[in-house]
Amino acid sequence: MPLYLSRFSYTPETWARLIGHPEDRAKAARSYIESVGGKLHGFWYAFGTHDGYNLWEAPDNVSMASVALAISGGGALSSFETTVLLTVDETLDALRQAERIQYRAPGA
Repeated sequence: MPLYLSRFSYTPETWARLIGHPEDRAKAARSYIESVGGKLHGFWYAFGTHDGYNLWEAPDNVSMASVALAISGGGALSSFETTVLLTVDETLDALRQAERIQYRAPGA
C-alpha cells in the first residue's frame, strides 16, 4: 500500500481546547485511516512551520484523499498538506520510464 506524509497545523482555538482538555490525537488519526483500510505508522508534534506530522499507509489515493478531506473539513486545522511517498523501486521505475519520454522544452 502507498505511504503518505501529512503536515498539519492547528488553529489557535484548537490549541486552546487541547490545553484545557489534553488528549492523544494519534488515537483519532488512527481511527480515521483504519476506517478506509489503512494504517497510521506515526504521529509527531513539532516546532516550526507545521505543528505536526503523520505517516500513513492507505489502499490508494482516493482513500487517503477521503481521510484528508474529512480532517480538513473538520475546522480544527489551519493547514493540512499530504505528500505521496515513493519507494526507491518506484522511483527507479519512474526514472526508467522517463528516459522513454521525448520531452521538448518550451520554445525549443
